[in-house]
Amino acid sequence: MSATPVGELAGDAVEAAALHAERSPQITRRRQLVWQDPVPSASAGATMAGIDYMRSVSAGEVPPPPIAVLLRMGPTSVEEGSVSFEGSPGEEHYNPIGLVHGGYAATLLDSAIGCAVHTTLPAGVGYTSLTLEVKYVRPITRDTGRVRADAEVIHRGRRQATAEGRLLDSETGKLLAHATGTCMIL
Repeated sequence: MSATPVGELAGDAVEAAALHAERSPQITRRRQLVWQDPVPSASAGATMAGIDYMRSVSAGEVPPPPIAVLLRMGPTSVEEGSVSFEGSPGEEHYNPIGLVHGGYAATLLDSAIGCAVHTTLPAGVGYTSLTLEVKYVRPITRDTGRVRADAEVIHRGRRQATAEGRLLDSETGKLLAHATGTCMIL
């Protein structure tokens, strides 16, 4: 692999990072990820009311979804129509300009908004995100520390639900981003 120029690997970040690790071990970081097959958990969740499933995820009774492992996030509070998530953004979430990628904030907000809607659904009824509008207020870096996404359902109809979310610095309470999302009820 060391004979391959980095430019030829531009579309494959995993291979490019491995090549750079060989060349620059002094600045290389590693993170091992462990997750479970998400299909059995999702199948079990489909037999439960949304709030019961979200509470079982929050309590660690079912494995977290792989995205939660990858982004180091998870639910910390679950009530009907309201969910909070916390996450720990790090340098592994950085974009090319040296900040945590906006997609990290968007994913936390989308997760909290979707799960808040999920808490209002009966067993066997699902949802998917239709829209997500995020407004970024402050940058997030590896030094920000834990962040918290609080979401609340604003409207729950038969076919759609709308919720709002706020992403806060867990320590200072400062607003980092906020969002509105719409979910289609399936």
